[in-house]
Amino acid sequence: MPFPDIDPVLIEIGPFAIRWYALAYIAGLILGWRYVIALAETPQLWKGASPVTRVIADDALLWAALGVILGGRIGYVLVYNPAYFVAHPLEIFYVWQGGMSFHGGAFGVLVAMFLFTRTRSIPLLSLLDLVSAAVPIGIFFGRIANFINSELWGRITDAPWGIVFPNGGPLPRHPSQLYEAALEGILLFVVLRLLTHRFDALKKPGVVTGAFICGYGLARIAVEFFREPDQQIGYLFSGWFTMGMALSIPMALAGAALAWHFARNAATATKRK
Repeated sequence: MPFPDIDPVLIEIGPFAIRWYALAYIAGLILGWRYVIALAETPQLWKGASPVTRVIADDALLWAALGVILGGRIGYVLVYNPAYFVAHPLEIFYVWQGGMSFHGGAFGVLVAMFLFTRTRSIPLLSLLDLVSAAVPIGIFFGRIANFINSELWGRITDAPWGIVFPNGGPLPRHPSQLYEAALEGILLFVVLRLLTHRFDALKKPGVVTGAFICGYGLARIAVEFFREPDQQIGYLFSGWFTMGMALSIPMALAGAALAWHFARNAATATKRK
């Protein structure tokens, strides 16, 4: 299949340009913020009053945005292409050209939320649960933007849905960005939605956060079998193991352990009552 003719720049007026990549981040943050407010303002999801008010959600949005952008860019620079950015330090700030690490962005948000809750009398785990429930929305838009940018494409394939990317050579490749949008975005959002609305997970602080970390790790590991590794890194060993897998395996294990730990703590607390 030929790559759809989509200009990465939506609108360009002189030196001013609006790119799909930037719009993806804006859409993810705004819709995620609205979803956080909706969850926080649904009384039946909480054990008592929600610890997160609309004002807190509004203030946390800026902190989360800074965490995503700074953490994502720093993570990419340090983990995926340090040699290049040492030689071209000014390009560290060219975020509109792509080059963001999800793992770095996730760590950046964690740090930002920790610092934010230190300034307010709100529990860190409950805020992280709300943010985690909303993150798949941003991931979905981000992966669609990766596809439009013709970046992070997949390995060569003979599947009928393989796409010839303009900068990926003459052979068709897996549209791995769309796989990630489906697994890390849509499917993970549905799983977390079920946990919050059917299994009362928000009444067990930390469970949604652990489930998100585990779910993202598993989805990313699955997609890494189809995604072309970064050229400057390649395969780490055995011709199939990638940096994405190396980062996601401990993430999935840690997330599962956290979800189990917090669920057990909530069950123990309930029995004591």
